Amino acid sequence: MRLVLLGAPGSGKGTQAARLREHLDVPHISTGELLRAAVKAGTPLGRQAKAVMEAGQLVSDEIVLGMLEERLTAGDTGKGFILDGYPRNLAQANALEALLARLGQPVDIAVQLDVGNDLLIQRLAGRAQAEGRADDSPEAVRKRLDVYEEATAPVVDFYARAGRLARVDGVGSVDEVFQRILAALGRVAV
Repeated sequence: MRLVLLGAPGSGKGTQAARLREHLDVPHISTGELLRAAVKAGTPLGRQAKAVMEAGQLVSDEIVLGMLEERLTAGDTGKGFILDGYPRNLAQANALEALLARLGQPVDIAVQLDVGNDLLIQRLAGRAQAEGRADDSPEAVRKRLDVYEEATAPVVDFYARAGRLARVDGVGSVDEVFQRILAALGRVAV
């Protein structure tokens, strides 16, 4: 199963990805974690990324895609993978499609976790308090939700047009949402 997990900040992607990793026995690939690991390990792409980050710039799509390619060609992705946090925009979605086609590993399904903005703000405010995260202040959350709507929401339409999107209600207990995701995955012939 090759799965892209989509949803706004606070929608539960990370929580559900961890559960899905165990259930599907495929790796959970987070581009943020890939980036941090490559920088720490000092790989060629990690060194490039570190230089860009130290200059206060965003790491290019090309560098991130290169890291994804390295990760997706690792032996443990033969049965599939869960992508979390990528693609974030249409350019990345198109680049990912081209990469996966070249690797012979097309996405089977993209799962969009739907959660209303009021609940997202409430969830992230709770996380901010519990973890002391400044990026989860109400103002920062509203900004991140605006960025999500502008840049990432079109990726949902991209997968819908390709006939590979499942929208899942992300409201409820972790178990309830997980069961909804499994039901959506069960409708995919792989």
